[in-house]
Amino acid sequence: MRPSFKLATAAFGAAALFPLSMSAAFAADGDVNANLTPVALNGVDASGTAMVAVTGTTITVTMAATGLLADSPHAAHIHFGAEARNECPAASDDASGDGTLNTTEGGPAYGAIVVSLTKTGDTSPESGLAVDRFDTAPGGKIAYERGSIEVSPEVAQAIVDGKSAVVIHGVDHNHNGTYDGDVISELDATLPTEATDPALCGVLTAAPAGSMATGAGGAAGTDSTPVYLYAAGGLLLAAAGTGAFAARRAHAKA
Repeated sequence: MRPSFKLATAAFGAAALFPLSMSAAFAADGDVNANLTPVALNGVDASGTAMVAVTGTTITVTMAATGLLADSPHAAHIHFGAEARNECPAASDDASGDGTLNTTEGGPAYGAIVVSLTKTGDTSPESGLAVDRFDTAPGGKIAYERGSIEVSPEVAQAIVDGKSAVVIHGVDHNHNGTYDGDVISELDATLPTEATDPALCGVLTAAPAGSMATGAGGAAGTDSTPVYLYAAGGLLLAAAGTGAFAARRAHAKA
């Protein structure tokens, strides 16, 4: 029997897991963009773009993607970590050697969640798993735009400096049109890994769209950096621990 699942609701009550210094008083202005390309090893045939306009500590995000698993929630975030490689994960990040990359394995590359690209309400890291407020990709497409998102001065500077990445989660490893499978998410035992694995990634840079080398690839990272694992997967783990990230077992297949 192979269980299939559908995300029902999710919310965050956990504390933010990305400790930002409040000492910096600066903020930057600038526009950056990214080509969103499939995360290495995850078999996603999708693509997209993201643009972020930074004015002080306020950002406006425009994002589009196509080819995603249709009619399923796709959590999306801006990630940054002071000690992360600040790039998209490479095949060499497959620490388990199972031939796919899960959220935790991508952590050393893209760092913590610093902005949750929700459609409504809170956009802080605490909403990293507010699945009911993320786009469900009707027809496999996402068309997202949201302004007046407040970030810390450190995050604003990191975005302008090309040190952040946009990541869209949710894959369909077995290409059967739903989140299911025998492999359970490393973040929540009630979910298949398909529901949380990263699908698309792109590093935000000031280069013109279409000319950047984004997506999978880059130098190999460290084998284990706990802060990154905590940052990338911690929000999901926190939600699972509080019972806030709920999944509904929809059906079982032989």
